[in-house]
Amino acid sequence: MNSRFSPERTLRTLPLQISDQIAETILDGGFMPGERLRETELAESFQVSRATIREALRLLEQRGLVKIRPQHGAHVTKLSVKELEDLFEVRASLLSSASRLAAEHSNSKDIAKLRSLLTRLEANVGNTAKYTALSGETVSTIAALSQNEVLAYYISDFAQRIGRYVRMGLQDEGRRRVSLKMWKRLVDAIESGDGQEAAEVHRRLALANRSGALKVFLGESQDATRTGSEITQD
Repeated sequence: MNSRFSPERTLRTLPLQISDQIAETILDGGFMPGERLRETELAESFQVSRATIREALRLLEQRGLVKIRPQHGAHVTKLSVKELEDLFEVRASLLSSASRLAAEHSNSKDIAKLRSLLTRLEANVGNTAKYTALSGETVSTIAALSQNEVLAYYISDFAQRIGRYVRMGLQDEGRRRVSLKMWKRLVDAIESGDGQEAAEVHRRLALANRSGALKVFLGESQDATRTGSEITQD
């Protein structure tokens, strides 16, 4: 047996798999911002050791989804206007670059794939969860079509960190219909090979989603403030 390899190394993938599942639950709202993630309960749920859970939580902290504090444990990170604005600004730059490159490299088979995704997006425009998931799949497809593996990796890694805000920005059906129109313009630009137009449309799409998310976030924050005030008065 080659001493450079050992079965124990394969176990390192387990924390990653668990972190992905916890991340999905956070994005779906199963764990709320500020909620504590208890190691014992998670270890029992996944039937693994607490050490494995701790490693999974550290991975989530690297993604910005969890904050770990000594003596206080791990908590789901709270949402903020500053983070929302910063994340979408970076996302807009990444996605505009991906679309520009996709326009330069895509062939008829690639365009057919994008057209198929557009059809599915339109069919699910009335469903927030499905539309959001398909929007993410479309982003991943364009990232792959860019033929830039580093860029595609960053877009994929960034997706979970910004996922809560993306879903927030697509809660309203009217916002999703505007999003769908922009997706169609983007695919048209990619098909025509117009990298500059593709980059600009995708940047506007990302920033429009930011505006939608910001509107929802500020509305929820105001509702929470009013509720807290009412409780205090009672």
